[in-house]
Amino acid sequence: MSIKSSFNYVAFCVVSVCMVGGIQPAYSGDIEWSGFAEQVIHSRESVGLSKNRSGLQLEGLKFIGDVGPFSNVSINGTFRVSYDSVYDLNDDEFGDNAGGQAFVNSAGVPIPANTAGSGALSNTALIVPFPNNTFVDAYPNNPNEGVVSLGDHLRNHGDGVSFAVPVRPCDEDERGCIKGYMDADEDELKSPELFSDRADWLREFYVDASLQGKGDNEINFRLGKQQVVWGRTDLFRVLDVINPVDFSRNNIYDELEDTRIPMWMLTTDFRFGPTGPFDDFNIQVVWNFDKFRPHNLGQCGTPNVILDAGCFFRGMENLWDNGGTVANFAGGVTATNFGPHTIGIREIDLPSWDLADSQLGLKVEGVIGDLGWSLNALTYRSQLPSLHAGHIPVVDPFAGGAALPRDYLIAFDIEFPRVNLLGGSLDYYSQSIDTVFRLEVAVTEGEEFANSLDPRLFSESNVVRYVIGADKNIFIRSLNKNRAFLFSAQIFGQHILDHESETATLGRVGFADWEVNHIGTLLVKGWWMNDRLSPQVIMAHDFRAGATVVAPSVDWLINDNWQLVVGANYKTGGEDKQFDDCRTCNPFGPFTSAGTPEHGAGGLTAGSAGLGGFEPLGRFRSGPIGMAEQEDEISLTIRYRF
Repeated sequence: MSIKSSFNYVAFCVVSVCMVGGIQPAYSGDIEWSGFAEQVIHSRESVGLSKNRSGLQLEGLKFIGDVGPFSNVSINGTFRVSYDSVYDLNDDEFGDNAGGQAFVNSAGVPIPANTAGSGALSNTALIVPFPNNTFVDAYPNNPNEGVVSLGDHLRNHGDGVSFAVPVRPCDEDERGCIKGYMDADEDELKSPELFSDRADWLREFYVDASLQGKGDNEINFRLGKQQVVWGRTDLFRVLDVINPVDFSRNNIYDELEDTRIPMWMLTTDFRFGPTGPFDDFNIQVVWNFDKFRPHNLGQCGTPNVILDAGCFFRGMENLWDNGGTVANFAGGVTATNFGPHTIGIREIDLPSWDLADSQLGLKVEGVIGDLGWSLNALTYRSQLPSLHAGHIPVVDPFAGGAALPRDYLIAFDIEFPRVNLLGGSLDYYSQSIDTVFRLEVAVTEGEEFANSLDPRLFSESNVVRYVIGADKNIFIRSLNKNRAFLFSAQIFGQHILDHESETATLGRVGFADWEVNHIGTLLVKGWWMNDRLSPQVIMAHDFRAGATVVAPSVDWLINDNWQLVVGANYKTGGEDKQFDDCRTCNPFGPFTSAGTPEHGAGGLTAGSAGLGGFEPLGRFRSGPIGMAEQEDEISLTIRYRF
């Protein structure tokens, strides 16, 4: 372990001791507190150790009582720190020594036998010179070291598009690091809470207070850093979109309670009690006044990078800054050199704090007998990035000339568009069959999707999402005579209403995402030993991707303090999904023309002929399960509660 890593570990221990030891005697008489320390270990089939996280969480409640016109005033805080030593213990995969040399394919040129089906990234015979090109065979700021080929860990990319992606922490290798978005150094990767510039060690901190009205009327306020949970279903975010999510923690497999990123907000609940036909009736207003924060998708070189998107972004940023070689680009088949500021990701527009740019939500909910319902409205920033092309001036690398914006050119800026959501939810308990049914529906306006039919390579679409679920307790006497098993099933649907897709000469073009897709889940959970031993299995299947994950686990509450959880997740059935990757979009005609009718006489017309591969847009068709098909894991969690 290096001196720097040792310092990080000591800092983690000091903070932990202060939280557990220092706070307890000073405030034990005034604060109700609880918490836990845990050790989480994950091992991945293809890479070995993928997580070795030591963590500590402390939750405190200070009840104050009445303050002026307010009653039931309390202060609530949750503090969390962690240290993941996988970046030291497995640094060949995730740390300072990760990566090596990258290789890309050139389908139109014979490949040397010693490259096992791939051509070297730079200065090889596979790079075919074009008239008037100004490239050199070496990139002074982009050496072929500490990198991987895009998608290399998933499959052989064959005739698809690939390029080199740096994978070391950004203090070790700054290539491709997007400032303010995906630029974490090793300290921030190991201890994200301690070294966060958003004070993530203070996970939640808010004040609760109430104003009593006439009769049952009451107004409850919660002001501070918090999670606001809308909706009635698990796993899928249909209405539950107010807080961004940290997918780098464990992709989609951790509880949302642990992966939501709390924001500074004011929530106001107007509680009216029994009103008219309703047994209960409430209105909630949510004002998220925090500075915008997107999802954490994971940074390339970390164990969890959902959809492998972080690797695509880092590789594209590197191409813009430093230049590089792209597989099978010119004519759709020839590996091609690009200099800096030609293709890739130029910059990111992360909204700065502005009161007018804050996010506002309204929820109206009620209960009528066994039926609960809500109506929801929210205006917010998309927490997923959108890539905007077609407006960036670029010099033709083959013919020279003035810098001009070029249609269909894969040179992007990252944006986070404004989205408006309307939706609702229902839950109904059927006494006759002892089953709870759940439904959520949301319609959004303003979301943006990759679209190779549009010269800007993106377009906007309204989207409908819904979840239908049911929960039922069922006795299986042969397994447990005294305790029923919980069966919980859900089906998630997504419809992109303004979807565009058509057949070009070489394949399908348009939206990379499926127009309609469904994911089904099933949870089966049982209990033994007075509910201290609880095995479960969660299964999910992505119908269009053809991908399935099975995640069994056993939770053993050894005593009132110690808990042991052993789990695994196994993915199967994922297929190689290919889609138009814009290498036949011909932004620099005739040099990049594939010689198809779409490109017109002389190959001067820009527009995709539809030649596709897995990288980079096949990821949207494979989905988060299919893209993680090489990430089967077993896990062990030991937790001590105090």
